[in-house]
Amino acid sequence: MLPSELERAVYGVVATPALHVADRHGVFTHLIRHGGATAPELAAALGVDADTLERVLLVLVAFGVLGKTPDERYVVPEPMRPYLDRDDPRYLGGFVEHLATETVERMGRLDAYLREGKAAVDRDLPSPFETLYRDEAATRDFLRAMWDLSYAPSQEIAALAGLGDVTRLVDVGGATGPFATAALQHAPALHAVIFDLPQVEPYLRESAQRHGLIGRLAFKGGDFFADELPQGDCIAFGYVLSDWTDATCAMLLEKAYRACTPPGRVLIMERLFDDARTGPLPTSVMNLTMHVETEGRHRTAAEYCALLEAAGFTNCEVHRTGGEKHLVIGHRK
Repeated sequence: MLPSELERAVYGVVATPALHVADRHGVFTHLIRHGGATAPELAAALGVDADTLERVLLVLVAFGVLGKTPDERYVVPEPMRPYLDRDDPRYLGGFVEHLATETVERMGRLDAYLREGKAAVDRDLPSPFETLYRDEAATRDFLRAMWDLSYAPSQEIAALAGLGDVTRLVDVGGATGPFATAALQHAPALHAVIFDLPQVEPYLRESAQRHGLIGRLAFKGGDFFADELPQGDCIAFGYVLSDWTDATCAMLLEKAYRACTPPGRVLIMERLFDDARTGPLPTSVMNLTMHVETEGRHRTAAEYCALLEAAGFTNCEVHRTGGEKHLVIGHRK
């Protein structure tokens, strides 16, 4: 018998595609809306192959994602429901789709990275965001994944950020505005601008319209490598600095310092390694995906504080949340 930790590592390669295909075909939605179903009932309702469906369901039961009652009904356990319910802000379907389609494909480069190094292997490849934004479908899928990954934790972070005295938030690389939306909902007097690549603008407009934020949530297109950042008394980076090297992070924080009107602050919202870099598991896993999908890595809170101080920010604060994404604040006097 394999140790349970090794067993999950070995067979986990099957779990994510099973999770993704079940979500794509509406398995979780049906089970949640109907309080469960047998495999034949579910196959008939969804119009899918019954044998394949049951095999997928059994994998998800074995991994603890689904439950199975004595009368052969499959159910979504209550702790799983928010993350599998498409109507819940904590829904992770878009992020799971990204892992199952984009990330899995890129993980095949690891062997070459080990033999030759990332720089040599990637030398002639497009930049990370040229790939992620390669066409309309890929752009929409990536932005949806970032929304699913970020919006729910952003609600807690917005409360921790102390935005009551902030008037203008600049969300750098803010995509369709998961953090900016949560911040605007938390602080009714706040206005925000998303600074991102120009091709993101139509998707941000859709999101602002959907959440009733037209007039409070604006967009500024640009390239943070070439352009200065818009001015504001709060500059936010959510899941952005982990995409880039320490040198690029230093450059971005220096630009943030120039853009931050005093007294102001910069917010860094990221997964954080513990001080010994032995975990937590999601941070360790995503640190590896950063290697194959971007140019970045995940860091400790102390590393982010050091980057902030080098850029001129003071009084570094670290706020741990109840989830995977945490908040580091630097102040501009």
